[in-house]
Amino acid sequence: MIGDVFEKEPHVFWQETVPAGTFETSPPDGHRIFFPALLPDGDQLALPIRELADGQSALASLIVNQASFEVVDRLAAALAGLARPFSPDVVVGLPTLGLTLAAPAARNLGHSRFVALSTSRKFWYRDELSVPLRSITSPDQTKRLYLDPRMLPLLKGRRVLLVDDVLSSGTSILAGLRLLKLCGIEPVAIGAAMLQTMRWKEALEQEESGLPERVIGVFRTPKLIRHPGGGWQPEA
Repeated sequence: MIGDVFEKEPHVFWQETVPAGTFETSPPDGHRIFFPALLPDGDQLALPIRELADGQSALASLIVNQASFEVVDRLAAALAGLARPFSPDVVVGLPTLGLTLAAPAARNLGHSRFVALSTSRKFWYRDELSVPLRSITSPDQTKRLYLDPRMLPLLKGRRVLLVDDVLSSGTSILAGLRLLKLCGIEPVAIGAAMLQTMRWKEALEQEESGLPERVIGVFRTPKLIRHPGGGWQPEA
């Protein structure tokens, strides 16, 4: 069975998409090993389920730099398609995993390059062009997010698309937004492969009214709770 393969060989997650209807979307006993994400064209991508500390809730996971090139290319092409109505001139990627998606998304938009933000401080970086950064997947680590000052001419007066791999709590994307704001830049759109639950929406709305309306995502995944049958089901 497909679930058995993922359980015994977890490295095969994120390696291929499958046609619409391959995976059950509402199995009678809940989702066990994986959650089937629905792509814009109807195809599905199996995402591993990560149980949270409370033992009663879980999230579907995407680690995009462990995905196959085929899957990354599909996600990047889909994101670029969603971004085109915003007419971005330049793509800015958030470290670390957002960079994996930002580069091919920029290529799909016909751009010759993209701008990578960084958590590694080079000696010519300036502290005033940095903000604190904390990731939901590494809550005990606080870093700083930097923009290479030499990249400012690429961004000033341009229509910017800010890209991360996943929007979950909104913490990482807010750091990127605040850093760009320090530089006088307001992105026309915010893009991600996965919109994980809707927690990010409140955080962005508190930051700036209407900001969530600029968010685009290739697919959405819900918070999962224990199903009476032993698996996981989307929270109502």
